[in-house]
Amino acid sequence: MKILFIGDIVGKPGREAVKKLLPGLRNELGLDFVIANAENAAGGSGITAKVAQELLGSPINVITSGDHIWKKQEIFEVLAGNQRILRPLNYPEGAPGSGFGLFGAGQDIKVGVVNVLGRVFLEPLECPFKTVIPAIEALSKETKIIIVDIHAEATSEKVALGWYLDGRVSAVVGTHTHIQTADERILPKGTAYITDVGMVGPYDSVIGRKVEDVLARFVTCLPMRFEVAEGNVQLHGVALDIDEKTGKARSIIRIQRKLDA
Repeated sequence: MKILFIGDIVGKPGREAVKKLLPGLRNELGLDFVIANAENAAGGSGITAKVAQELLGSPINVITSGDHIWKKQEIFEVLAGNQRILRPLNYPEGAPGSGFGLFGAGQDIKVGVVNVLGRVFLEPLECPFKTVIPAIEALSKETKIIIVDIHAEATSEKVALGWYLDGRVSAVVGTHTHIQTADERILPKGTAYITDVGMVGPYDSVIGRKVEDVLARFVTCLPMRFEVAEGNVQLHGVALDIDEKTGKARSIIRIQRKLDA
């Protein structure tokens, strides 16, 4: 089973990269399934119904998210009506949508996807370590292939969750910080891991935003609107090869592709 996980998709440049690069990647890598973190896909923060429809009309099978999922008010209705868009699992009971799901991948194969939000330097939500286990147990009754998106600020929290879930899931992949890390590996019990898959968006930027806007904020400490940058658009992610019978990872490979101007 060949799975591509990309993220975080940032604004229109990121969506253009998905539109133009993903079909070719699907053929090149022989992909069976695609997951994308898209919490910043609409204007650089949040996701709308129109943007979700656009992305799910591409080769993307499932959208995950993070702390920016609630930035657009219409997302409440979108989450209630579209099971292919996940919000973090550990928001309190009553939050719209779901934090995990089971999805068909052809030939009677199913893929479980879990989306969880870290707590270090972020909102004081339910414990991601405790809330993720019931979701994994439920999915394990239906499939051996389970991918976990840990959307978190702290590297230590992501690494810790990787070790915590080693042997329980196929892969633990990090999102949120937009910078692809070089620590991809297969953990001892067969779980693929990377701290951050990177970003789909303008690479000549500060994590997707115009350099001058972010510099002004750091230098002056004054409020500043951060506009989405445009230059050097790239698609970053990881390609996962998962054993369909055992759910263990055979390989994890970092992917970087540039969108030609």
